[in-house]
Amino acid sequence: MNKKLLIFFCLLTCWTWGGEVAKFIEAAEKKHGEFGEKAARFLVEGMPKGDREDLSREFLMTNLDLALRAKKEFSWAKKVPNKIFLNDVLPYASLDETREDWRSFFYPKCKELVKGAKTSTEAAQAINKGIFNLIKVHYNTGRKAPNQSPSESIKLGKATCTGLSIILVDACRSVGIPARIAGTALWFNKRGNHTWVEVYDDGNWYFTGADEYDAKGLNRGWFTGDASKAIEDQWQHAIWASSWKKTGSNFPMVWDIRNKEVAGVNVTFRYVKKKKTSDGIVYFRMWDQKGGKRVVAVLNEVVKTKAGTADLNDMAELHIKVGEILKVTLDGETRMVKVPAGKTVDLYWDQLK
Repeated sequence: MNKKLLIFFCLLTCWTWGGEVAKFIEAAEKKHGEFGEKAARFLVEGMPKGDREDLSREFLMTNLDLALRAKKEFSWAKKVPNKIFLNDVLPYASLDETREDWRSFFYPKCKELVKGAKTSTEAAQAINKGIFNLIKVHYNTGRKAPNQSPSESIKLGKATCTGLSIILVDACRSVGIPARIAGTALWFNKRGNHTWVEVYDDGNWYFTGADEYDAKGLNRGWFTGDASKAIEDQWQHAIWASSWKKTGSNFPMVWDIRNKEVAGVNVTFRYVKKKKTSDGIVYFRMWDQKGGKRVVAVLNEVVKTKAGTADLNDMAELHIKVGEILKVTLDGETRMVKVPAGKTVDLYWDQLK
């Protein structure tokens, strides 16, 4: 064992399982050579404090073995630069979700889904199209927590944008596709937060909504308009991507906003377009009744509201002024309502005349 590695081990003696760390890195070098050692060390250096206390050497080794297997097996994974592989394929977690061996679960399923795919983009599209139906998990605000692990979401059959994004990132990583969480703590107009996924292919990052497959390709989604108005120099209104490597910044986890252990990269510049005025834009959700379910209605014969598994923040947009009459059509019946004040309006069918 070289002197550099010995020094590294000494720095870890403050950990409750420092000896386990040393054995993990040594075993990784023995089994996978120089790159295995590098990968193990990278993984350990980025670990949150809680993981250092709770995770076993066996857990880390299984994760490393399966990540390196995918790197060797899939054509797109072989082309991924090492620094991208380490940061966006190798890690066993994206945020602060429950730690579990999701690679063993997703690998056989995703291997089948990506048959015929030639690029990371094609493979990620195939996974996003098929995996959620396969595991029977879709958007539902009745989930228990926003940051559910894959097994927790599968048990419930429910997840919101963060839980769905964790699933898609893990599924992609299981077959060597670099993927990471992206999102904002608060949209520019203060109407909520959102999380989605970024996928790396041939030198560039692309985005997609989890369980929101679009046959037209990546870099599409209902949230692109809002994302284009993100504010780069305002932490809560910027767009962030998760990172295993420490960056000096943190990814904003709105369910635990004081938690700074998950590193983040400000990627707002890739989403923002030249500013357009948002004056006069109102966002609408349509419900059958208060406390009921969302329904699909047509507003002013122009735009439809969203329901079912659509994200709660995926709303119909209209250029309309407060006090104007809005025509709402549901199942062939039309009712009228004056547009109330506010950028986000919830309408209830049973209250309309």
